[in-house]
Amino acid sequence: MRTAATRGGAPAGEAARDSFAWPFTTPLYVGSALNPVNSSIIATAMVPIAADLNVPVGSTAVLVSSLYLASAVAQPTAGKLAEVLGPRRIFLSGIVLVLLGGVVGGLGHNLATLTVARVLIGLGTSAAYPCAMVMIRRRAQDDGLTAPPGSVLGGLAIAGMATAAVGPPIGGLLVGAAGWRWAFLINIPITAIALVMAVRWLPKDPPLDRADSGLRKVAERIDLPGVLGFAASMTALVVFLMGLPNPEWIALAVFVVAAAPTVVWELRTEAPFFDLRGLAANGALARTYLRQALTLLGVYSVMYGMTQWMETAHGFSTVQAGLLLLPMGAVSALLSSPLARRNLVRGPLVVAAVSMLAGSAGIVLLTSSSPAIVIVLVSLVFGVVSATTTVGNQTALYLSAPADQIGTASGLFRTFGYLGTITSSVIGSIVFRDGANDQGLHSLGLVLVAAGVAVLLLTVLDGRLMGRGRDGQSDTVNTLNTLNSSEQPTKENQA
Repeated sequence: MRTAATRGGAPAGEAARDSFAWPFTTPLYVGSALNPVNSSIIATAMVPIAADLNVPVGSTAVLVSSLYLASAVAQPTAGKLAEVLGPRRIFLSGIVLVLLGGVVGGLGHNLATLTVARVLIGLGTSAAYPCAMVMIRRRAQDDGLTAPPGSVLGGLAIAGMATAAVGPPIGGLLVGAAGWRWAFLINIPITAIALVMAVRWLPKDPPLDRADSGLRKVAERIDLPGVLGFAASMTALVVFLMGLPNPEWIALAVFVVAAAPTVVWELRTEAPFFDLRGLAANGALARTYLRQALTLLGVYSVMYGMTQWMETAHGFSTVQAGLLLLPMGAVSALLSSPLARRNLVRGPLVVAAVSMLAGSAGIVLLTSSSPAIVIVLVSLVFGVVSATTTVGNQTALYLSAPADQIGTASGLFRTFGYLGTITSSVIGSIVFRDGANDQGLHSLGLVLVAAGVAVLLLTVLDGRLMGRGRDGQSDTVNTLNTLNSSEQPTKENQA
């Protein structure tokens, strides 16, 4: 499925290049890479942190879970704030929080301080992606582009997903050469550079109307009760999931108690934070969220589950295991950009589902005597999964989300991805409860086969996505037609 667009008679690619020059996109890419890199870079620092702080290795898992929890809650919240207060303001605020988290973590001397630092990093890095999507969507509308700026979305796909794979090897090199504190301190120079670029190159937000900038008015516009209810519900759900296979029933009870009134409120309020009615009516967007969660479950199961297995059953060092997975990130990065430039949706999503099934079957066949090259080949298949699912789902998100809700929708897109990531760690703890051995790896592979089947069904049975809509057009084409007829701004409207 391929789309095209023009602006003033110019080809789509030329129009996109004019609208999205490198000074605009570079800070967006750098900011969007901070969350996935920080998600994975801590992996190689957990054992040294435990040894230096004299705490059990298992207790350092809070450094992973705290960032996941903060990110899952903060992503859609940051998107909503970007829609209301301006994406540049929220983007810059997020960068400052990451900088602060890097300082706190680098100077921290106990696990509580490091956990606070990880929460700050999670909150701060969560602002970049939804803010980037808001700025990209608004610029495309202002310049009259009628199709997604594929090359720009491709850059975000690389920054948002492929960079996660480089976290473990970067972390291994930093921790090995300079100590575990650099898993935090690395954020200081990166965020300083990102802050300077953002201040200089990102367009300023329009001035806030005094009537709309008061605390009470802002709280109304962002639906503060909905935000708080979502945060409480999501926090309880994530705590429950992370506690498995030893369920935290209190967390589940808190989830139910928080979620029920939140749902009632969101269904009744005029401008909800989490538009449940809109999501129920927008099947394309709901399926995009589900596909993203399931496929990231597979990618992160490989990234973390296979890493444990390689170190325990195969005897590889932490650095060796990280380097063996590095080609997976490289394949994901190499494929993402050319796929995104063509604005493809259906093809990449079908390839993602089939590749996930093939890669999962490969995991079932691996043993502790399998040569390293075979392990790399299986991981490369998941590199294809990573690229195709990120590109296909991100383009589907751009097209199916309402333009005025793209920030919140982008944040929820990331939240569902985090739920998939968190579920992958839960599955890993269950299948490896007796040790990261071949039997546990094969059980993990079978779970991923089932997830791959679900992704394939969500794709091929989607009549609109597969071009079986009432008018024979694909979902992307229908959405583009909607964009052309109702969302393209005119000079009069801009004036």
